[in-house]
This record gives sequence, C-alpha cells and structure tokens, in this order.
Amino acid sequence: MTNNRLLEMTGIRKAFPGVIALRDVDFFVEHAQVHALLGENGAGKSTLIKVLTGVHRKDGGRIAFGGKTISPTSTAQAQRVGISTIYQELNLVPYLSVAENIFLGREPKKRGLIDWITIRSRAGEILTDMGIEGVDVNAPLRRQSVAVQQMVAIARALSLESKLLVMDEPTSSLSEKEVRILFDVIRRVKAQGTSVIFISHKMDEVMEICDRATILRDGCLVGSYPMQDLTKLKIVSLMLGRDASEVLKKKDLDEERAQVDRPILKARELEREPKTKRIDIDINTGEVLGVAGLLGSGRTELAKILFGADIPDEGTIEIQGQPAAMKSPRDAIRLGLGFCSEDRKQQGIFPNMSVMENMAIGVLPELSTGGVLSREAQEEIAKRYIKKLNIRTSGPSQRMKELSGGNQQKVLLARWLCKKPILMILDEPTRGIDLGAKSEIEEIIAELAESGAAVLMISSELEELIRSCDRIAVLSEGRKVGELAAKEISEQSILRMIAKGADRREGAANVL
Repeated sequence: MTNNRLLEMTGIRKAFPGVIALRDVDFFVEHAQVHALLGENGAGKSTLIKVLTGVHRKDGGRIAFGGKTISPTSTAQAQRVGISTIYQELNLVPYLSVAENIFLGREPKKRGLIDWITIRSRAGEILTDMGIEGVDVNAPLRRQSVAVQQMVAIARALSLESKLLVMDEPTSSLSEKEVRILFDVIRRVKAQGTSVIFISHKMDEVMEICDRATILRDGCLVGSYPMQDLTKLKIVSLMLGRDASEVLKKKDLDEERAQVDRPILKARELEREPKTKRIDIDINTGEVLGVAGLLGSGRTELAKILFGADIPDEGTIEIQGQPAAMKSPRDAIRLGLGFCSEDRKQQGIFPNMSVMENMAIGVLPELSTGGVLSREAQEEIAKRYIKKLNIRTSGPSQRMKELSGGNQQKVLLARWLCKKPILMILDEPTRGIDLGAKSEIEEIIAELAESGAAVLMISSELEELIRSCDRIAVLSEGRKVGELAAKEISEQSILRMIAKGADRREGAANVL
C-alpha cells in the first residue's frame, strides 16, 4: 500500500445472477482527500461502496484500510474500522433530539444510567468543531432543516472517529446556501485529516470540492484523475464512453413555433398563502415552459395548484379555453394533465410492485374487459415503453425498487405517456440521476412537446432549463418576477432576474 493511501481496493469483483456488477476494479483514496466516485446509474458505484461497507461480500480482490487488510461483513463492522456512510435518505430518527441522534446506540453512561449532560455537551462540541453554531441539540431533529440534518449525520460519523466518510448524493435536497455550508464542513473535516468519498451527478459541485475523481463505466474502471486534469465535458465523455458535446448542447429552438400563442393552460392571479402570490402563467401547445427560482420560491406549490393537489385561495385556471375548477388531481387527470413529483420515491413509485404494474396503473380501466384486467395488455404496454424509452430492466416483471433512479423516472414518464396528456408537469424530473439518463429524459420531454403536448418543467439546475426550454418563468418568494423568451435565456439572465426579484421584496420590506 502506498504510504499516503488510506484506502486501497484492488481487483474488486462482484457478480449477481445474470450480471457482473464489478470487473476487477481498482480504487484508492488518500489521507485527507475528497475523492469523487463518478459514473452513470448502473456503472457500479453503489456496488463498490456496498462492498467497501460490508453490505455485499466481494467475489474477488482485496481491500486495505489504514495499511491493514479488511473484509467487512456489515456496516457496523465497517464503522468499527473507521468507515461511515451518509446516504441520500438519511438514516436518522426524526423524533429524537439532535444530541440523541449523534450518539444513538452509543450513549455515554454514568453509574449504569445514560449521561445526558455528557451527551448534550459533546454533541455541541462536535457541531462547533464542524463550524455549526446555533443548533439546539435538545430540539427534535425533525424541526431542523435538511441541511442541519445532513450535518447531524456527519457529526454522528465523526463521533465514531471515522477516518473515511462516504457521502452519497449529499446535496440533492439542499439549497445553494445549504450546499455552501456543507462544503465548508467538508473542507473543515478534510483539514482535520478525514477523507471523503463524494458521489454526485452534479458536475459543478464535483469540480469545486473534490481533489481527485475515479470514473466507472459498466462495472469497469475507466480511470482515476487529479481534478485539475479534468473538465466537465471530459468527465461526462469518460462516463458515457462517447463525445458528450451533444448531451450538454442547448436545444435548437423553433422560433416560429415559440412565437405562436396557442395556450393549453392559462392561469391568472393564482394565490395560496403563504407560498404562492398572484401568479399569472400561460403554457402553449408544443412548448416546454421552464420554471426557475431558488428553493422556497413557490415552484412546487405552483405545480400542485395547477394539478389540483392544492386549492388556490384566489385566481382562475383555464384549460384549452374553458374554465377549470380543479379540486383534486382526479379532475386534472380527467382534463388531460399529468404530474411527476420531485420526490419519486415517496410520491411516485410503488417500490415492491413490478415495472409493468407501475407503468400501467394509470390506465387499468382501459385494460379491463367486463371487470377482468388483461395481463397481456399490461405486458404489451410495458414492453412497448421499455423499448421506446430505453428503460434498462431485466423485463416487465422486475421490481421497481431494483431499477436505477434514471430508469425509475422513465417508468413514471411512461405511466403518463400511456394516457397521452395534453400538459405534463415535471417537478425536478432529473434529480439524482446521471447525465446520460438526463439526456435521454430531456429527449423524451422534447419529443412530448413535438407531438403537440405542453410541458411545464421545474428544475434547480439552470443548465437543464437552458438546454430544454422554449421560455422560462422566474419565481422569487412566491411571485413571478419575469419571463425570458427563447433568445433571452442564459444563466446570467435567469440569475439576474432572481436577484432583482429578491431586491424588490427587500426594498418593499424596508419601505414598510
């Protein structure tokens, strides 16, 4: 083992029935290093980490940690040697306090009883050492922001005296401000000698926080590179195994189509306190309308109103020129609307049901004769959309939870495409999925618009909106602060409009 290497995995092999997940992969992490592990969904990242942390047993190869050979058979065993994982879905207990979560299962005791004074003081000390001030360690965790909960997960790992932190998509639910806080913490723990494996699909963040990147593709090692030798385009090209220029290219806009006013949906003065305030919005036939804004700007709240999941306090909605009083999603679906939620795991998929069942669930009445559901009809639909959307699955009967995030999202899109919607509302449709799958989903969105449907697309990633949208509406603090036509769309123009909206609100507050 090289002197400065904390972790060295050599020749790692892992196979599952019918698939080889890892083929002789080498991976190393140095002391006090932030190391990115990159690849498309299905590239082998998760399997490699699960081998490292004892979730899966390797079929071959060697793992050395701190100069000693290890073969962890459980996450607890991995933690004992100094490896802790912080998952995208935090494994914390929301109804316990911050301090209790940090020391859960390892509570200091005094005379046989839990030493609450020590727990609280040590929890505060750990958070202070991380640069986190002002957190009430006695308060229930559920009252804290997602960012603070993320810090508590890191604090728990540090309380275990972990030498290596594995962070799996740690910024997927964080605002830009919260990402800055997380990155400050990562830099601080790195300075204290802790190493970090950083798994993310957000290339800008990888370029900013990581010292080195290892890239996997189809279960094989592509290479390991110092970050200064990489560009975003090179990373994506290495991940995909082809030139990524087309993937990152802004779509060619049909200016003539973009200028034609053929509204499918027209909303006026929509208001639902406290998040949505007097919003006007039009969505035209064959158009992809983007909605930009910071977290908390009212984007998701607007989507829920348009889909009937929330009832506005004020305002009107017209669908194809007719007043639409949508009091529930059922009303919206009947009028031809579809909606993919930003939280596909909690509000989208049925994880233990098959791909076929997840896909066909919205059209079951159409697949029934005399009250008897046709399995053949379900399979025909599933096979058609598996092929059409290039869904990577072993077949229609595979359980949904076994698919990658990108393929789960394609199944959800197929669920609505079956119903041929006139308007598709997509809230963060590519959150937590790799660039290859993003590109495919963006192509599906473009094809949907070209077929004559309208698409409302909400995204926190400005590059994604720039690539996909004909027009962008910008929200700030619950209000629409402006719109950008096709030729006006750029990252600078979007950010400028968001900033102006915030300044306007601040100025109004100062006047009051």
